[in-house]
Amino acid sequence: MTEDVLLGRELITFQLVDWLRIGAESEQETLIAVLDAAQRLARDAFLPHNRQCDLEEPWQDADGVHVLPAVRHGMRLYAELGLFGMSFSDALGGLGLPFPLSLAIMGNFGAANISMAAYPMLTAANARVIASFGTAAQIETFARPEIEGRWFGTMCLSEPQAGSSLADIRTRATLDGEDELGSRYRLVGNKMWISGADQDVSENIVHLVLAKVARDDGSLPEGTKGISLFIVPKILPDGSHNDVAVAGLNHKMGYRGISNCLLNFGEEGGAVGWRVGEEGQGLACMFMMMNEARISIGIGAAALAYRGYRQSLRYARERAQGRSTGIRTGAPVPIIAHPDVRRMLLQQKAYAEGALALCLYCAALVDEQGSDADDLLALLTPVAKSWPSEFGLIANDLAIQVHGGYGYTRDFDVEQLWRDNRLNPIHEGTTGIQAIDLLGRKILSTDGRSLKLLRERIDATIANVTDQTALHPLARLLGDFWDHAALIIVDLGAIAGPAALDDATMFLRAFGHGVVAWLWLDQVGAAHQISNARLRDSLLAACRFFFENDLPQARTWLSIVGLHSPLVRELDDNLLA
Repeated sequence: MTEDVLLGRELITFQLVDWLRIGAESEQETLIAVLDAAQRLARDAFLPHNRQCDLEEPWQDADGVHVLPAVRHGMRLYAELGLFGMSFSDALGGLGLPFPLSLAIMGNFGAANISMAAYPMLTAANARVIASFGTAAQIETFARPEIEGRWFGTMCLSEPQAGSSLADIRTRATLDGEDELGSRYRLVGNKMWISGADQDVSENIVHLVLAKVARDDGSLPEGTKGISLFIVPKILPDGSHNDVAVAGLNHKMGYRGISNCLLNFGEEGGAVGWRVGEEGQGLACMFMMMNEARISIGIGAAALAYRGYRQSLRYARERAQGRSTGIRTGAPVPIIAHPDVRRMLLQQKAYAEGALALCLYCAALVDEQGSDADDLLALLTPVAKSWPSEFGLIANDLAIQVHGGYGYTRDFDVEQLWRDNRLNPIHEGTTGIQAIDLLGRKILSTDGRSLKLLRERIDATIANVTDQTALHPLARLLGDFWDHAALIIVDLGAIAGPAALDDATMFLRAFGHGVVAWLWLDQVGAAHQISNARLRDSLLAACRFFFENDLPQARTWLSIVGLHSPLVRELDDNLLA
């Protein structure tokens, strides 16, 4: 049933219209009509092939990499609806939709078929980098075909020997002259784990490649400051094939419908690429794509969690097993009558719908613009990537548990949803990397401006619910949590050296809970004005559960951040044997 798979229209409409207030009031009916049209496409052209994409992975032969024909058909319909360009301006040939709406649409496609949805997600992020930092000729030649959905895009960062340590990449670029597209280079190197790096769906593939420009003596600059960014198309503007080869396919536990490749650049002398932005500024340019992809990973994780929640809810209502405590006779009752099952369902709801709110709020900050919104978005981006990935996965785990023995069979979707979602804590930077980014770069190494902005918005939410008596205890708990967090941050700032980051992952987990608790309270405050009593009460129930069940755990996590002994840092490796 579609309502058990895609994002709930009632919930998403509330979050977009009543909570985030996207668009002018006169536009909102039209915007929701676009959401409905996209949801129908997700239902009709993506959802039916979700299991097939999982069972029949992309394959490679002498003609290249091939994917299911159904993927090609779905991508064509997606392009015809203009969705590749949904968040781009009219001037670039896009639909100019508010970014929260675009992200909600992406979430529907992710819920329907996460691996198919990854193609347009990467393509849009790729085109945005070129549109933001490329020359007029580069935008016209490469970004516009992507916005139209005729060409697809990738991001080529990791290398077999370097992984996430981009300072250690070895792909080299040698200047090869100038032409109408800018500074032209020849690239030689290898890139690993490249999603969508080859397929038989699009007319062309635009690779955005991080590489280091070789010095006159042939050496490469050290560190990340020596990294530049290059447009390296599979097919060159003159119609010839570029020197880019697929060395092999990676076979994953999830996201199996999108090809994932090891690419070799320059097997026959050097792949042709054009530099985007200034030399040595490649990582700064690429962060635009990386950060957009991180929020997109978050919405995908939230969508998978939501789908698992809705399906386990339906299963719990239909599956009769056991009897209420103290009753030994009579017919079995639906398992939703058992308190432990209800707890698992409510926990899934709190995580999945909280994750959706977090990602959509970050998308609203993109449209809000201005230095305050930019700084707050930078602070929240590692949270938006990692919290839905980590706790969406827990939600999927609970969905399997609700299904019992059926949950780990392929007769039900929840085992695939868990496998698909298990990749997201690793995609676009592991949870540990996001934690160091949040605590090290965004908090301890700054003047505290972004934290101050966050606290101002939290305090505004608390003030806004003062006339709602039922929310007073929750508002007090939220304020206490953030007071406690402020003290912990001060203590961490006093720890010398890298030891301050030893508990960064635990800090991120607690910080994320505090942010989601705030957004839950903010949503419930906004729901006070809506006429839909069932939705209002449903939101309040999930909010209360999160505050009663999860926020106390987060406070405990905060309490032990920075208090660990140096055991992990100083442990002799031999003791791990």
